[in-house]
Amino acid sequence: MSICVMMNGPGAPDVLNAVDIDVPAPGPGEVRVRQSVIGVNFVDVYYRTGLYPLPRYPAVLGFEGAGVVDAIGPDVTSVSPGDRAAYHGMPLGAYAEVRLLPVDRLVKLPDAVSERIAGSTMLRGLTAHMLLHKVHAVSRGEWILVHAAAGGLGQLVTRWAKRMGANVIGTVGSAAKTAAAIAAGADEVLLHGDDQWPKRAMQIADGKGVHLAIDGIGGDMLAKTLGSVRPFGIVASLGQPAGPIPPVRVEDLGFARSIGLVRPSSIAYASDPVLYRRGVDDLLAALGNGLVNPIGAEYPLREAARAHADLESGRTTGSVILTV
Repeated sequence: MSICVMMNGPGAPDVLNAVDIDVPAPGPGEVRVRQSVIGVNFVDVYYRTGLYPLPRYPAVLGFEGAGVVDAIGPDVTSVSPGDRAAYHGMPLGAYAEVRLLPVDRLVKLPDAVSERIAGSTMLRGLTAHMLLHKVHAVSRGEWILVHAAAGGLGQLVTRWAKRMGANVIGTVGSAAKTAAAIAAGADEVLLHGDDQWPKRAMQIADGKGVHLAIDGIGGDMLAKTLGSVRPFGIVASLGQPAGPIPPVRVEDLGFARSIGLVRPSSIAYASDPVLYRRGVDDLLAALGNGLVNPIGAEYPLREAARAHADLESGRTTGSVILTV
């Protein structure tokens, strides 16, 4: 028997309950992984609340983790029992001590990358790679705006962008979070509760606006963010913990402003085999060469509900993990 955290329907964090299950032997093309670290991300909250519907219940949440290969299916040759490995993407089910996965989802870990770092970084790392390489190929000297710069994704995007030679403007929700954004390398940090931040960001970015703006806040933040981007810049809308995003008229993006708006998904990115392998190769190389992804909070697997409550309320900074 092993532990997993299961939900029987959408709702508040208390719908997440630890149960004992039997995990069968892997079938063709499958691998069984005994996990040590599991990442908790805001996309998990969206699935838990029902904002993103699940096809069936009971369900186990989670898209990323790391551990040791416990058993392999009869036709699996790319990994062996005892290999350390990590993953990101479909199928759901990471909130578990032991789980089955398609072998093509697994990535063997190099000696320089621990399970703890990989298990807390795969989703955010692939998201950062998607933003800085696919959504907009960042060049040295360009300006990037990162909302929630003290959060797990915000810090990682900031650190990676700085390694690429970009300039970063971060926004945070309180003065207490400024230090975390600065430690991640942000050149300037603004409070996004100040109505003047779009104008200030425009001024900082050579008086023209940023080349890429990353909005993982939602609500009315997207409309404000459009005012900080230079002509032919890009806005990436990633999430909406602040609430639903009001409609954006295409006319507000075009003509003199010429702004691009995208809604990229790291789950879709990870579902493309070529993009996934390219992304994880670059990510593991960067982590091995010193890219830092701080872990801000960790909880035992059985306390996944508490992890969700703290993440949802904004009480965490950095990455959030469950440990087994």
